[in-house]
Amino acid sequence: FLSVTEDLVRRRAEHNNCEIFSLEEISLHQQEIEKLEHLDKWCRDLKILYLQNNLIPKIENVGKLKKLEYLNVALNNIERIENLEGCEELKKLDLTANFIGELSSIESLKCNIHLKELFLVGNPCTEFEGYRQFVVATLHQLKYLDSKEIERSERIKALQNYPEVKWKIREQERAYLLKRAREKEEAQRRMQERKDKKQNQMDSKLGFDSPDSPQEKPNQVEGDGEPETCRTVESDEEDRRFWEEPTPYTPESRLETHRYIEEKRRAKDNIRETKKREMPPWTLITTEGKVLNVNVPKLHFSLKDDEENNQIILDLAVYRHLDTSLLDVDVQPTYIRVLVKGKPFQLVLPEEVKPDSSSAKRSQTTGHLVVTMPKAKEIILAKQKVSTSIKHSDCNTLQKNTRSGQVEKLEVDPSKYSFPDVTKIIQEKERTGQGPIKLQPEKVTEVKSCVDFENNEDVPPL
Repeated sequence: FLSVTEDLVRRRAEHNNCEIFSLEEISLHQQEIEKLEHLDKWCRDLKILYLQNNLIPKIENVGKLKKLEYLNVALNNIERIENLEGCEELKKLDLTANFIGELSSIESLKCNIHLKELFLVGNPCTEFEGYRQFVVATLHQLKYLDSKEIERSERIKALQNYPEVKWKIREQERAYLLKRAREKEEAQRRMQERKDKKQNQMDSKLGFDSPDSPQEKPNQVEGDGEPETCRTVESDEEDRRFWEEPTPYTPESRLETHRYIEEKRRAKDNIRETKKREMPPWTLITTEGKVLNVNVPKLHFSLKDDEENNQIILDLAVYRHLDTSLLDVDVQPTYIRVLVKGKPFQLVLPEEVKPDSSSAKRSQTTGHLVVTMPKAKEIILAKQKVSTSIKHSDCNTLQKNTRSGQVEKLEVDPSKYSFPDVTKIIQEKERTGQGPIKLQPEKVTEVKSCVDFENNEDVPPL
């Protein structure tokens, strides 16, 4: 059974910085708790305690909570009111939709002199004749019963008929307790039948899987889907029978339903885990060393070759609200691998990249994963500008003569220069003879006039 654990209490004490010794209010509703314990030792300062919608069969281990003012144990399996004498400050008690049939147990609340509100709606005792009169006459301190205010005249009238009402309540209690005894026996019988049936099914399966017929095993492997389909059909049939079978609303049936749901949940979890274990590992690289393209998570992607910045960009459309911690990016020189919640996405790259210089980022708008990978081969592309200072000339003689004396390192269109080239205006002097330049006679080659030639006055004469 599930009980109150320290971890559960600390998680529910977030508003108190997870400190439980000074806790004044805690909500433990819908936690499938089957036993109420430890709270009177761990949380002595509790004033408000919410325990609704659990499977608690008995009020216990709260008697030391001296400061407790409000206790909510609605929608549980409680059958009698007890063990609340120590809750000296108790002002409000909610027992809605439980199984309290022993109405005389409310006499234990006489000690709780500060109790002002009591809720018993949805309990079997509310069907008893004289129920309200009995409660009003028994608990003098009460101001409200089942959200209805107790008038002074109502209390006087209830006290006048108290002995007669009390005798009627006792008689109805005895009848109810006999009925409950029969319900417990019936529930025990049904539970035993279920256990026997389950045991028979287990025995039949073991007999079917016994090694008496070894020749049938290969056939079972081949037709793997058929036994699984049969099991699914059997499970659906069992579900239908369980939910359609009429059963009385009792603590036992409520507990049985909870256990059945838990059993089905565990079975599904086991099947899921088994499938995970049985799933063969994904083949990402063949035995020959060939890297494969794999997209197990089935995500859209785009691969862009950014030539201007000499890099490759991968845009992977991962789920927008996926936590980044569930992504694992591995960039290799020839391929990239991304694990999305353990599922591999792998892509072979068109060129070799630098893994160390690569970067991975998440888009703040789309949530996509953008991986930037610089190429290993660096290519520098010069940005060329069109020159406006020098006009294109059709004078072939001038271009020929100006290039004749230069060492050509790179083919460049002269008209694309962004600055005036003085060497294109006046031709280079030709050398004649041998020896130092200063001792040789100079011969100046005439520059033929050209239509587009412009005389630049800033250039000194030679």
